[in-house]
Amino acid sequence: MTPGELVRQTRQAKGLTLAQLGEMTGYSGAQVSRYERGVSSMNDVGVRRRFADALELPHQALGLVPPPPRPEVRHGQPIGTTAAFPRMPAPRLGSSGWEDGEAPLRRRKLIAGLAATAGTAATSPFLGPGTAAQADEALLGELLVARLRDAMLGIGHAPAAVPAVTLATDFTRALADFDACRYASLAVRLPRLIRAGHALTAGTGEAQDHVLLAKSYLLATRMLVKMDEQQLGWMAADRARQLAEAGDDALAVAESSRQLAVLARKAGWHHEALSIALTAADHPDLRSAGRAGLALKGLLVQSASYTLARRGDRDGMRELTDQAAAIAKELGGATLLRDHGGGFSPLTVQLHKISAENHAGDPLAALAAARTISLEALPSVERRSRALGDIAVTYDRLGRRSECVRTLLAAEICAPQETHARPATKSLISGLLVSGPTSTELRGLAERSGVLV
Repeated sequence: MTPGELVRQTRQAKGLTLAQLGEMTGYSGAQVSRYERGVSSMNDVGVRRRFADALELPHQALGLVPPPPRPEVRHGQPIGTTAAFPRMPAPRLGSSGWEDGEAPLRRRKLIAGLAATAGTAATSPFLGPGTAAQADEALLGELLVARLRDAMLGIGHAPAAVPAVTLATDFTRALADFDACRYASLAVRLPRLIRAGHALTAGTGEAQDHVLLAKSYLLATRMLVKMDEQQLGWMAADRARQLAEAGDDALAVAESSRQLAVLARKAGWHHEALSIALTAADHPDLRSAGRAGLALKGLLVQSASYTLARRGDRDGMRELTDQAAAIAKELGGATLLRDHGGGFSPLTVQLHKISAENHAGDPLAALAAARTISLEALPSVERRSRALGDIAVTYDRLGRRSECVRTLLAAEICAPQETHARPATKSLISGLLVSGPTSTELRGLAERSGVLV
């Protein structure tokens, strides 16, 4: 059947006259007749598309490629499908600066010391409250990443069977370690928790065990993002998503989507990051999860806002930040979801503005936002440390070196292991060393953070 014959049959089936179809397509009735009878060629793609649209025919029926789907618009932003996750970014070769077999002596000593700590911890289901590895803090990030990698890949000794209630207690302690920036302890506790969680889910298949392991992977994702380890972060976030879905936990599913959006943003995939965050924010399961679900929606909208800041869309960033602030106000001002990135409240939305305004190119607005915040009111040491780090970046962008250094020193007092181990902070310190005059305080901070002076 020719395209013209298909048009004629479809027109007649719909009860349309030649003149009516001509009006719908922008042609005269006589021209429509010529197309139907083959007197005028329908080889032109534009002509076929007009008739396909007017008659509601599949584009393939007239030999056309189907049009790309129109992006949905949510929270004022066009988004696309999130049915499949993006591929992992390319490997970051040579990120540590050391080749195999060339690790410095202090690194070998550190790993040996932590291995001894891990061996001691293995004699009980979980670490005692006062146990922590005494390690060179400048290398804690590398150590923690290495141990998480091995646990996620199943490398090392399988743990003894641990009851679910014991794992739940240990997860609470791991979360407390993260919130307090006790990364030496977390380097032992969190990998062990992942290993034991896998052993438990393999044996029971209970929904609550899947959710507990999902939460462990979410905590690992947050740590890996902090340590700028994107590839392992993708693996951890994807496993968290699958486990949360297996456990039918809407909040854990949404939080895993938020972490995937963060990783997509860090990889430079801004459109994908928006799509993941805003699709999750509007998921019906989240809408039925009460106040916690609404708070997580606020975190997702806030994440999308930060993505817009990273791509330079200041107006879009501020619009979504205002939406997040409205959600926080609707919730009554309480801090909810403390286990999800430090929680969600009007205070944390204001805190978000510091980094968002910085990345959108307005450090003065970032500084104005910082001045409205009481650090003591923030819900954890980790959150206060991150706030100080964002304020230090603001001072650096404004060229206020001495205030930047003072803020970094305050962050070190607040959370020494975080300050010494985090790559973003090391990068800022390194930039200060080479961009202007140095001080005794800055050189000392650089040495304690493992940055070459």
